[in-house]
Amino acid sequence: MTDNLTAGKDTSEKMEVVILTGLSGAGKTNAIDWFEDRGYYCVDNMPPSLISDFISLAMTSKRRMTQAAFVVDVRGGEFFDDLKMSIEELKARDDVDCKILFIEASDRTLVKRYSETRRNHPLAKGSTTKDVILEEKERLREIRDLSDYIIDTTDMKVSDLQVEIGRLFSEGGTSSFAINIGSFGYKRGIPVEADLVFDMRFIPNPYYVASLKKLTGNNKKVSNFIFKQPVAEKFVGDLLNLLEDLIPSYVKEGKQHLNIAFGCTGGQHRSVAMADRMSKELKARGYRVTLEHRDL
Repeated sequence: MTDNLTAGKDTSEKMEVVILTGLSGAGKTNAIDWFEDRGYYCVDNMPPSLISDFISLAMTSKRRMTQAAFVVDVRGGEFFDDLKMSIEELKARDDVDCKILFIEASDRTLVKRYSETRRNHPLAKGSTTKDVILEEKERLREIRDLSDYIIDTTDMKVSDLQVEIGRLFSEGGTSSFAINIGSFGYKRGIPVEADLVFDMRFIPNPYYVASLKKLTGNNKKVSNFIFKQPVAEKFVGDLLNLLEDLIPSYVKEGKQHLNIAFGCTGGQHRSVAMADRMSKELKARGYRVTLEHRDL
């Protein structure tokens, strides 16, 4: 293994720090293996309040540490609540280059993984259910919004995850940009984490078509109905052009991800179809995209 402690380094050099967090069962163990194999000093489940002091100590040692990765998640119990403050402290330091990597997967995938491995979820007293995962998501929501990179491992093999991490951290990850797309229903409120919100209620509502009412925007019939509307197709083209203009400016200003939310009345038809379509369009243009239907 490559030695992560480098002797004789210039003490003015910033230390590279990765905070690895995310949903239990999403792949954090496989992710931290990637960093360890590349010489990062890796620590699992350290109380967040101790990270900054640990880094200061490591940077003043004779063999100065230059790279470190910390896995922090809900296993830390009450200590986990200190993570946001610890991240803010690290981001404010002049001698540290801190990046937050968030690993997630779909609810169904996580339940299946826990069922197959027969392991216990850290928040579950018994079997892992969707309610347990939703509870963890809520606890992690604020940290997810602070993250520089978000990787969805739902359809990923371990090798795919490692390739993606390598692309971010070995091949100019600071210039990579993630787009998180979501759909929602106005009946339940606008997502607080959204950077850009688009109202899809200008599109004719499939809810009032008897054959489509009980379907969702994921259904091809509903999608065809929506995108046969000229105004919907025009919106897709206009929004893609807008994003192509905005994203380079976001990157220039240091923003690493963009949260885009599409809303309709109930979050079942128009917003879902539009979120699906934009996700496919942006992936085809080479962007890293995650997709979540909040109210579906």
